Amino acid sequence: MTHRPPAPGVSAPRQAVPAGACDTHTHVFGGPEFPAGTAPYALPDAALAVHAAMRDRLGMARAVLVQPAPYGRDPACLLDALARGAGRLRGVMIADETVSDATLEAWHAAGVRALRFTEMRAPGGTGRYPGTIGTEALIALAPRLRALGWQAHLWASAAQCAALLPRLTPLGLPIVLDHLAMPQGLADPGFDAVLGHLREGRVWVKATLCRVPGGGPASLRPLQDRLVAANPDRVLWGSDWPFVRMDPAPDAGAMLDLFLGWLGDDGLARRILVDNPAALFGFAA
Repeated sequence: MTHRPPAPGVSAPRQAVPAGACDTHTHVFGGPEFPAGTAPYALPDAALAVHAAMRDRLGMARAVLVQPAPYGRDPACLLDALARGAGRLRGVMIADETVSDATLEAWHAAGVRALRFTEMRAPGGTGRYPGTIGTEALIALAPRLRALGWQAHLWASAAQCAALLPRLTPLGLPIVLDHLAMPQGLADPGFDAVLGHLREGRVWVKATLCRVPGGGPASLRPLQDRLVAANPDRVLWGSDWPFVRMDPAPDAGAMLDLFLGWLGDDGLARRILVDNPAALFGFAA
């Protein structure tokens, strides 16, 4: 059996986390019963039980599972986690326009509420990350996603977002941008364009304080502050646990403390951690 490195541990946040909080960007990796394709990293030991312990440690009542690239279009691991999640989990899957309506409907019944699309380029100039699907498929799929009430999650640089959003926002879908919309520093003009869409309520943005160029989590306060000032009703929080391809891995509890400390407002924390994801992902009251 292939050795799997342990998933990174998390510290308990020092600040109070509101009841019903949701981590909107996490991953699960099953055991050998869920074989993955070729992966550019060792799959961590991050099965559902480990994921549940992480949520409990952070004080997260709910979470969103994003399909990891090594599983490609094989939904088995994510669907298994949703089935055992007691209504506390939602899923973001990967698919292109060849997916059948019956499959989408079955995924919806299981708790999937979005598809993810990627325009970020893999290191070395080899195109998109293996196992990902680009936004041309999103455009083709939009009418079917709209009929299901689904979202489109997009991992792209701020410059790519600025170029793509004028074409994507008229599709009539909630567009959710990963990783603070991936600005290349604090003065990225693409980020200014994203903020314009955010102010108008045309996009949602995950305040995920890692994997963003230009510095560690503690350096990202100016970006978070600008997102929250633009439209707190369209901001989400996500950890990105278990932090694949990040060495050393960040501490999700420490990032949550940074997020809460920078907000400095219990009402805002409840809105972003509880109300916004509940509305977007359809969690029961």
